[in-house]
Amino acid sequence: MVGRPWWKSSVAAGLRERFGRGLALVGQDNLRRAVLRERDRPGAADIGLIDLTARYALDAGYHVVLEGILHTDHYGDMLARLRADHRGPTHGYYLDVPFEETVARHATKPIAGTVSETQLKDWYRPCDLLPGEVETVIDADSTLTATIELILRDTGLDSLPALER
Repeated sequence: MVGRPWWKSSVAAGLRERFGRGLALVGQDNLRRAVLRERDRPGAADIGLIDLTARYALDAGYHVVLEGILHTDHYGDMLARLRADHRGPTHGYYLDVPFEETVARHATKPIAGTVSETQLKDWYRPCDLLPGEVETVIDADSTLTATIELILRDTGLDSLPALER
C-alpha cells in the first residue's frame, strides 16, 4: 500500500461522507467497547446489540454499514440471520490485511500503548471469511478512495439519492 494507511473505520466514514444522510454506521467497537465495555468473545452481549441496532436502522429506512472485526465464530450466525432476514440487497466486504500491515496500522491508533503485538497476534485471523462466498475480498493494496468507490458502485449506493442534508 502506498501512502497513508487506512482502516475499516476510514472506509465506513468515507462511505458516509460520500453518500450523506440516510446511511447508518453500526460500529462494533463503539457498541462493544464504548457502550457495553465488553470483551470480544462468543455469546457476548454486543452480538445481539449489533444485530438489534442494524435491524432498527434498516427498519427505519437507512442503508447500514456494519463495521468491525467480526470473527466468524463469534458473529457468523448473527450475520447469517441478518443477511437472511434483510428484505433488500446485502453486500459483505472483507479487508484482507496481512499481519505485518495490521501491526503497522495498529501502531498509529490511540490504543497502541495498551494492546501489545502479542495480543494482536492472538486476535489476528487471516481469511476469516463467512461461509458461502458472501463477501468480496479487498486486499491491502487497494487505496482508500478505490475501496470506497468499489463499494459504492458494487452496492448501487453511488446512484441512490441521499436524504435531505
